Amino acid sequence: MENKVLAIVNGSEITEKDVDRSLLRFPKETQEHYKTEEGKKQFLDQMINFELIYNYALDSDMENDPDYIEQMRLIEKDILIQIGVKNIMANINITEEEIQKYYEDNSEMFKSEETASAKHILVDTLEQMKEIRAEIINGTSFEEAAQKYSKCPSSAQGGSLGSFTRGKMVPEFEEAAFQLKVGEISEPVKTQFGYHLIQLDEKSSAKVKSLEESRELIAENISHQKQNEKYISSVTELKNKYEVELK
Repeated sequence: MENKVLAIVNGSEITEKDVDRSLLRFPKETQEHYKTEEGKKQFLDQMINFELIYNYALDSDMENDPDYIEQMRLIEKDILIQIGVKNIMANINITEEEIQKYYEDNSEMFKSEETASAKHILVDTLEQMKEIRAEIINGTSFEEAAQKYSKCPSSAQGGSLGSFTRGKMVPEFEEAAFQLKVGEISEPVKTQFGYHLIQLDEKSSAKVKSLEESRELIAENISHQKQNEKYISSVTELKNKYEVELK
């Protein structure tokens, strides 16, 4: 692919690849702005300005400026630290036995709870709830009845409560909801809030993810654990090798 030259400043080319590479330093929102025609022109002007200042700095012998030398020393130190840490963290090996043991020792981590997704209607009296239930049985949709009668804010969504696990609802409501079959409508259920009519939309049983389903997460967790252990042990060795004096 052609790397188009966009400008030449004092003999140095500014290419499309240079612009794209420089753009990566900015947040995505800023990048999007500079991808427009006007944005591209603004960004190129800015890169030209920086190149002009760079040439000015070179001609002014600022490479020997004490501030420049100190900043470069700090940058070099930071880069060497990063490479040193990377070298310490390298060569982390994970065996199949370790993955299997992690899976067995942390079985709770791979369990998913039983969930239900339901709609409900909430009113104050049993008599009113019986009338509403009869209306639904006779053809009114549950959503329409919820919007019309329910005093719960969920009425705006046709009574939908979304998905929930055990322990999230009051006991009487939860027991009734999880006993329903998908699509089934409950008898009136009394709680501290009033009388509920519940329709179950979906239900999923509690299950345990298999080793294969969990392998990637397990390997990542073991890797982080080993890297942390290796980092700590390496720093401990270095403390014995190099003198550390706290003031």
